[in-house]
Amino acid sequence: MSERRAEDRLRLWLERSGAGFRLRDAASGELVRGEDPRIRVIKVAGVSYRIDALQDDAFAPGRRLALVPEPDNEHDPNAIGVWDDERRVQAGYVPAEIALELDAEEWQAVSLWEFFEDGSRGGLRVLLAPRDAWIGLPRP
Repeated sequence: MSERRAEDRLRLWLERSGAGFRLRDAASGELVRGEDPRIRVIKVAGVSYRIDALQDDAFAPGRRLALVPEPDNEHDPNAIGVWDDERRVQAGYVPAEIALELDAEEWQAVSLWEFFEDGSRGGLRVLLAPRDAWIGLPRP
């Protein structure tokens, strides 16, 4: 990813909305949609295998997450794990078709939206933004 001038750097605010957050461009004040080419908003894959880990507060909307490449993954050498920021527990994976074109070192991740099934967290949407993007996180 090429270096950007500070004034060209993507700046996003997380704005509370329902069971998570929507995105607002800090420069223009306009809503940023998931289809915006500057970002990716993904549904974390494989969460059904990690339901217990997914309940950890580290995956609550507004929390920073870690993207961990798994080049030795026997099923997919392009796999990128989605972990809590401290890399204690894993929620799942970046979907394979997105991981194929993504360099995890050039992106940052923030939990955006949670889905509940039978009273527990059953799914997660995550914002992937360039590493140099500024993301205004909500106060705890």
